[in-house]
Amino acid sequence: MISDNETLQGKILVVDDNPINVQIVSTLLKKFGYRKLTLTTNPLEVAALHSQVDFDVILLDIHMPLMNGFQLIDQLNKIKPDHYLPILVLTADNSTEVRRKALRHGAKDFLSKPFDPDEVQYRVKNIMQVTLLEKMLREQNEILEIKVQERTRQLEDTHVKLIQCLGRAAEYRDNETGMHVVRIGKMSQLLAKKMGMSDSECYIVGHASPMHDLGKIGIADNVLLKPGKLEQEEWQAMQQHTLIGGDILRSAGGELLNTAATIAETHHEKWDGSGYPKGLTGNDIPLITRITTVCDVFDALLSERPYKKAWTLDQAVTYLVENSGSHFDPDVVEAFICILPQILGIREQFGDEAMNNSVMLESAAPLTQPPLH
Repeated sequence: MISDNETLQGKILVVDDNPINVQIVSTLLKKFGYRKLTLTTNPLEVAALHSQVDFDVILLDIHMPLMNGFQLIDQLNKIKPDHYLPILVLTADNSTEVRRKALRHGAKDFLSKPFDPDEVQYRVKNIMQVTLLEKMLREQNEILEIKVQERTRQLEDTHVKLIQCLGRAAEYRDNETGMHVVRIGKMSQLLAKKMGMSDSECYIVGHASPMHDLGKIGIADNVLLKPGKLEQEEWQAMQQHTLIGGDILRSAGGELLNTAATIAETHHEKWDGSGYPKGLTGNDIPLITRITTVCDVFDALLSERPYKKAWTLDQAVTYLVENSGSHFDPDVVEAFICILPQILGIREQFGDEAMNNSVMLESAAPLTQPPLH
């Protein structure tokens, strides 16, 4: 509830082209204890004054030169359309037509001329309390919104760190390094931006791409860690990691994990339809996957692994170009080449030799892992 003291602290604007009326109303309001008064006989000043002060009550004459009260109410409604507009109409015209028109435009109450002191006191007080309550509620909602946003951010941070840890788990099973997933997340986020995706979409891609090989945790060691070529039955078992990863991630729900699930399910599809598990072609493969795949393969080619030596930069770029239109989306490869200096900067900043827990968990962008099977 609004106290009397809080009510008297409210800000009041009196608008009437007749200086005598302004003086009468001002004298009455001061007598009742109001001190924060602004007075004007010029309706053209009102919009600017309200924009600056945000008055709690506006006592407004209807019949004025230059701009009448109806026009002024319409103008004030546009300044803060979502806020309560505390208009108390001052008028000697008590016709039903005028009152209805004033109410249609947004007036909240009326004061008839000549003024009755008690009527002025109570009508001003009533509107003042409604305005202050509305402002109090709006402030509380803003505080709650800030708290909700902060809590959401904290949960999101925890969510992202959990995803990074799961990405690392999949990498360890495949004898990869944790910094690989950090680089792929950052590269994918950068490439998504180059491809015209929004900041929020880029953020999602950057934090979802590290999860594409999560399904490998469901593949038997004798298949996953086999140093040589896989037999047909083993290869079929290996292909199941796409479906396993998608199933694990999609079961948790939420935009981030659903995006990660999509990437996990489709990251072995190829532009020409020769990939698996569904043999998708061209644009049927989600753009987020086409982006992740190029980044993943490029970084894997440049990285030394127990089963292969690192390729040179020229060899890796040549591989992407030569497989553009077969394995990779040509547009994504072209965009990747355009940002190659930034991509190499990511590799330099997050090299394998820099891997430690603080880098893994505090990196601004997420991780990703590419298989070369």
